[in-house]
Amino acid sequence: MILIDPPLWPNHGRIWGHLVSDSSLEELHAFAARAGIPERAFDRDHYDYPEERRAFLVELGAREVSTRELIRRLRASGLRVTAGQRR
Repeated sequence: MILIDPPLWPNHGRIWGHLVSDSSLEELHAFAARAGIPERAFDRDHYDYPEERRAFLVELGAREVSTRELIRRLRASGLRVTAGQRR
């Protein structure tokens, strides 16, 4: 399942949220491609999306969850990249 959390993160003059899969990176990449999200928006285990695209992503099938739930499901999937692994 593709999950999105609320856009809460300011950067580059916009507010951003996260888009993840709770099962595979292949599913995540395929969804991002269908949604027109550029590959440069991928950050190891998620895509960043701007708040103005949220409704469109939900229409495509992304499920809205809290940030806490998104992280819980990402960890449970085994796809989470920790801060230590990012270094």
